[in-house]
Amino acid sequence: MNPLVLLLVVFFVMIALRVNIGFALVLSSAVVILQQDLPLISVVNQMFAGVDSFTLLAVPFFMLLGRILNAGSITSRLLEVADATVGHVRGGLGHVNVFVSMVFASLSGSAAADTASVGSILIPAMKQAGYPAPFAAALTAASSTLGVIIPPSIILIVYGAFGNVSIGALFVGGVVPGLLVAFFMMAYTYVLAVRYGYPANPFPGFPKMGRVLFRGAAPLMIPVVVLGGIVGGIFTPTEGAIAAVLWALFLSIGIYRDVPLKALPKILSDAVVDFAIPMFTVAGAGIFGWLIAYLGAAQMVVDFILGVTQTPFLIMLMLIGFLLLVGMVLNPISATLIFLPIIQALGDTAGVNPVHMGIISTITLSVGLITPPYGICLLIASQIAGASLGRCMLAAAPICLLTVFVAILSLWIPDIVLGLPKLLVPELFPGG
Repeated sequence: MNPLVLLLVVFFVMIALRVNIGFALVLSSAVVILQQDLPLISVVNQMFAGVDSFTLLAVPFFMLLGRILNAGSITSRLLEVADATVGHVRGGLGHVNVFVSMVFASLSGSAAADTASVGSILIPAMKQAGYPAPFAAALTAASSTLGVIIPPSIILIVYGAFGNVSIGALFVGGVVPGLLVAFFMMAYTYVLAVRYGYPANPFPGFPKMGRVLFRGAAPLMIPVVVLGGIVGGIFTPTEGAIAAVLWALFLSIGIYRDVPLKALPKILSDAVVDFAIPMFTVAGAGIFGWLIAYLGAAQMVVDFILGVTQTPFLIMLMLIGFLLLVGMVLNPISATLIFLPIIQALGDTAGVNPVHMGIISTITLSVGLITPPYGICLLIASQIAGASLGRCMLAAAPICLLTVFVAILSLWIPDIVLGLPKLLVPELFPGG
């Protein structure tokens, strides 16, 4: 059997049998290595190479940051800011849901954490206010995917580390598309609110709004410090993540005093577990991705697509379609690592800037977080809402289409992604 076919067949059979994705990556790779009579030490070497990256250390610190935010009052403060800012618009709680997810995304970069923390508060509140449970779950799950796009995104860190792309430029490039996705979600919520009479919260008044914004100002400084420091060259993404954790700890323990010192060991141990599982997947994807490149899969895909079309825009549309299918069965980190050689080969063939390519693929893969059978965010939200996954998926379908539309729009108008990076890090774009 063709080794590439064998690799993919064994991998997807294991996924169908619900084998842990990290083990599926390693075992399917080992089968092909044995078939090709390659040294088994290659498995260990490539797995180690996959995780031997200083930049990847930013990931556990951002996961720890998410734990700290949820342990104290920071998340509730962000909810108050969102409510005071957009809660009085028609469909208020829906807008609050999107807004707080957008802000939370700029703090932790974790979609699943956002779904669990924000959803546990807002989904019951939306149901009580008259929103259908499937819509409440769908909106919560969809808005949580903003954590994949808006910096500091863990997926963008992985893409930059393994694709040799500036993480600072990727972070800046994700800002406008992320805001666009949030805007379309709010616009869709507003349309439904007008059609079905969803309520708005009372306007709190400017004095109260000022007090709420003051209470939330310190946590809102975290993304400013992280993004500004990385783009300004003050520190690396890993150092930025550490700075964010230290600031959150200072606020939670020293200022707000709502996280006792005795809670820290539990927070740290949970963060270690959170990191260990995806890191094993990263290691497994290291050997799997190496085999994908070694067996020439990237060139095969490029040759196939060029046989269909040589128009750059159509090449990219075919890649978006491919990534939508991949995202249905793989989490974005695994999909990025496994298919990075193909993504970058097609991007080079179409003449797409590496930063632009990274944002387009990330937006597209984010849809997989709310589409079955993977759809971890929609699964979490549906369980909180007590609604069937099928009905939640139907409610999420229009929002998925809006996210794909933003990906295509960003492809059609490159400056949606590249405008800010060109302005803030012009040295990376010598050709203008």
